[in-house]
Amino acid sequence: MPRSLPEGQHGSRGTIAVEFALVLGVFLLVLFGILAVAQTMYVLNTLQEVSRRAAAAAAKADFSDAAAMQQIRQNALFRDSPGTLAFAAPVNDTHVWIDYLSIAKAADGSLSLQPIASMPASPAANRIVCMNDPYSDNCVQFVRVRLCATADANGCQPVTLTTVFPWVRLLLPLPSATTIVKAEGLGYIASPL
Repeated sequence: MPRSLPEGQHGSRGTIAVEFALVLGVFLLVLFGILAVAQTMYVLNTLQEVSRRAAAAAAKADFSDAAAMQQIRQNALFRDSPGTLAFAAPVNDTHVWIDYLSIAKAADGSLSLQPIASMPASPAANRIVCMNDPYSDNCVQFVRVRLCATADANGCQPVTLTTVFPWVRLLLPLPSATTIVKAEGLGYIASPL
């Protein structure tokens, strides 16, 4: 003969299971939300470091060497080959934009940075142009690195972060993480006398 439950406990087993499922669902939602926010914070901090690394390397590298420039983009993302930044999909080496800037001097004497439309043929040619006229529109004075989906003279279209957890959607346009540094040698090697 089956044992009967005491009065008032007939539905308690089902109630406990339903309450546990509700609490577990809320707990998992909060947990994955915290992890998604943590990933976003990691990406925001890492993007700034990526732009710093790329700018520092590009200020010393030969801008006319396409392979060297590609390697700078990859190394900035802590990689040795093309690919995405860890835990930061879809950010990859194609999103690292390296621009070279000149100093423009206005009639009133004010200075501004301008993207260079026509790059010098080599670091040596850049040195000659800059020695003749430091305010020439093709004298590389600064290097700017931005992280953009696409970029042009008018602006930088942001990359949208894809969270690690697809069911927690944070459609966050990432900042461009712009870094501007003074151009150093740009890969110039003095010829022996």
